[in-house]
Amino acid sequence: MLITNATIVTWGKPNEILADSALLIESGKIADFGPSAELRARHPDAPLYDARGQLLLPGSICAHTHFYGMYSRGLAIPGEPASRFSQILDNLWWPLDQALDEEAVRLSALVCLVDAIKHGTTTLIDHHASPNFLTGSLNAIGQEVEKAGLRAALCYETTDRYGEAKMREAIEENVNFIKAVSGGNRPLLRAAFGLHAPLTISTPTLEACLESLAGLDAGIHIHISESTDDRETLKKRGDGLPIEWLARHGALDEKSIIVHAVHVEESEIQALAGSRAWVTHQPRSNMNNAVGVAKTEAMLEAGVRVCLGNDGFSNSMWEEWRAAYLMHKIAREDPRRMGGYTLTDMAVYNNAAFASSLYGAPVGIIQKDAAADLMLVDYNPPTPLAAGNLPWHILFGFRESMVTGTIVNGQWLMKDRQLLTLDETEIAAHAREHAPKVWEKYNKFVA
Repeated sequence: MLITNATIVTWGKPNEILADSALLIESGKIADFGPSAELRARHPDAPLYDARGQLLLPGSICAHTHFYGMYSRGLAIPGEPASRFSQILDNLWWPLDQALDEEAVRLSALVCLVDAIKHGTTTLIDHHASPNFLTGSLNAIGQEVEKAGLRAALCYETTDRYGEAKMREAIEENVNFIKAVSGGNRPLLRAAFGLHAPLTISTPTLEACLESLAGLDAGIHIHISESTDDRETLKKRGDGLPIEWLARHGALDEKSIIVHAVHVEESEIQALAGSRAWVTHQPRSNMNNAVGVAKTEAMLEAGVRVCLGNDGFSNSMWEEWRAAYLMHKIAREDPRRMGGYTLTDMAVYNNAAFASSLYGAPVGIIQKDAAADLMLVDYNPPTPLAAGNLPWHILFGFRESMVTGTIVNGQWLMKDRQLLTLDETEIAAHAREHAPKVWEKYNKFVA
């Protein structure tokens, strides 16, 4: 396919914006790009798609999400509103994850995948939990991801919350899925080894996970210091600081995914930088849970590879950009904080490097031989658009309704705003029909 008459945003270094350009896709990769007239002359037999002047840029990447949280939307949580983070876990998330059966897991994933396609988000890093549908849950989600045509890296949350048998089952689920997708057997899928957080993971459990992970081509995916609960729990156990606890047991390396890291000390930041671990920042979730503001800029300055996720919020990653841009300014009372270039480093370049490390090939950039994961955006800028001011056009001008096309691995998933791989109306109807069963189970588990 040859996409012509596009304004290409390469997200290379340096970034380029190429007017009146075309891009050739072959075998799921970007084969060529350049001026439209030149490419049409070089590839006269390629099927054409006229972009009509729209922006053509790499699809967005979400570095951390939770598909399974979909059924929390509109859920009436009994009792008084939670006053601290631990109550949110007790009253919402832990009862909800126990309420999920296979149908709910599949439908939750499908709803989120529809949302991702509509918003041009082409790669998602998911962290799953459903203790009453545990074995086979990652394969079920993976099947829905493949049906949608998106890329995703999946893992299952290992925890001590439900006893040793469930903990061992979670380890086995992670190991089996890592093996199932290794070697490119399922090219759209990748895997990590999921753990919940230090507040629900004992040191013996961490050691059991790492022993099972030995020899496998994957890293851990764990929540760390989202609130102060992790730090306080480990202090009572005599295990030190959370990041240091991971490092001491050999759990921290260049494949590790550390989620949130809101409450970390300077020594932990240095350990993260030295380990080359990936850290993911989720500002909308942090504000919603009132857990604090991560030292994201300090981490980036120290050399920590900080990425941007959404923690289960909508897959409009531009909304996450805006949340980060504003959150750090008001929290520090300093309008210079979290500038547009800093955001770009995190949300574009680090996210792309992270996804590329998972897939072993360039993802999130327009260059020859990179994955043809793209979106078309119908944006008519009221002021000049250039590589230097693009971050502020995204922050103050881009809206999710402007995404008209989504392509992954060279295949259309949405074309001219029409979903091609998933039926949104049918999925929403099935999810809505199943919701009362999920909510009824939730009410049996809630404290």
